Amino acid sequence: MRTSEEYLESLKEMRPNVYMGGEVIGRDKVPGSDILVATYELARLPQHEGLFTATSHLTGEKINRFCHLHQGVDDLLAKQEMTRIATREVGGCIARCMGIDACNAISVISYLCDQAHNTEYHARFMEWFKEFQKNDLVGCCAQTDVKGDRSRRPADQTDPDLYLRVVEKRRDGIVVRGAKAHNSFAPLANEILVTPTRFLRDNEKDWAVAFAVPGDAPGVKLVVRAARYRERAPELASLGSGKGECESLTIFDDVFVPWERVFLCGENEFGGQLALLFALYHRHSYTGCKPAVTDIIMGTAALVAEYSGIEREDHVRSKLANLISVAELVYGCGIAAAYKSTKSPSGTQVPDMVFCNVARKHAGVNLYHEYEILADIAGGLPATLPYDTEFLSPEVGHLVRKYLMRKDNVTPEDIYRCYAWIADFSCSAMAGVLQYAGLHGGGSPIMEDIAILGTYDIQSKKEIAKRLAGIS
Repeated sequence: MRTSEEYLESLKEMRPNVYMGGEVIGRDKVPGSDILVATYELARLPQHEGLFTATSHLTGEKINRFCHLHQGVDDLLAKQEMTRIATREVGGCIARCMGIDACNAISVISYLCDQAHNTEYHARFMEWFKEFQKNDLVGCCAQTDVKGDRSRRPADQTDPDLYLRVVEKRRDGIVVRGAKAHNSFAPLANEILVTPTRFLRDNEKDWAVAFAVPGDAPGVKLVVRAARYRERAPELASLGSGKGECESLTIFDDVFVPWERVFLCGENEFGGQLALLFALYHRHSYTGCKPAVTDIIMGTAALVAEYSGIEREDHVRSKLANLISVAELVYGCGIAAAYKSTKSPSGTQVPDMVFCNVARKHAGVNLYHEYEILADIAGGLPATLPYDTEFLSPEVGHLVRKYLMRKDNVTPEDIYRCYAWIADFSCSAMAGVLQYAGLHGGGSPIMEDIAILGTYDIQSKKEIAKRLAGIS
């Protein structure tokens, strides 16, 4: 396992291909690396041995669990618990699950494709993955195509590049063109894994492609937007002070991919299966991170209620019970998805489809209601909180501190820190991004509906009703 310092050094060595704020910048200027650093440092703590680490089934060596292919129920459970702990630690998205979720999905589908078409994708992938695992790399999954006219399929678009496609096949590899959207933390990834975004027809083979490229490969352009929590004076700073995140519109401008990095190319019936399976693994990861986000909302709401002297009020207790129910139902579904998982022919463990999607849908549709609960209990002050400069001002600071007071036994500094954190977490520019991500990341609620209805045995439930109604 490499150190966080080695990870940061690897970013410095990458070619500048990040476009942000009218400049081409180095990765050291992109916010969010401190979150990735945490994934390395948490894995080195003795209390996290066996949880943030795993034993490689390929080499027998100890590895970071973010570089592990799940081999059984215990691996899925450990990944889920690790994700919840790490998300609590950094106060939001842990960033690294997208890459390993894609790796697990490709390990399954590349093997199935080989059995159907006598291809060599799985062996290629495993050779690539050995290096990914050995070097403890950060991966990013680029799945969502920009899609153009949503009423048209890939082959029917006026511009065929609106879904990423193969434009040339060579003896030594392929050339791809297109763009992938909403790629969280892509500028901070060593490797970008590309998968299809939907099911594909026989006339859409060019769009059925999966591969991996270095994040700074020639022709890859990362068009980035980023957000940060507000920087505050050190004596008033929260853990989140100054922390940020980033997303990329990842453009593949005629990018060459060697065959040894190509894991699907033209086998259209497996394109949709790969898209669906990445979403499944990522939704299982959400059963760890989303309960952690609810934990943060819940704890913050309870704390501000305590500071305001209303923690025993019935409406507050009812709202906290609501938050507990969301967090533990989502987490419980993740546990059930692990216990009802199956082993694929490749040996990789696959979580249960229904429980994963029920969990993700429940998390998504409740997200804004959870923020509403926090806003209701906190009141309007997070949106109108004076700046830290005025709190510390020699002219008006004593008056600001006087009129921010709540309970007698809580210092004005702690009251300010609490409300500043709520302001960051619930009504800042970064909070807006995180709320959208919480709703749409891993698939919008309608996609969970499609997955649930496509796999759930409704007919057996109709038979129950017919039997109880006396219908033969």
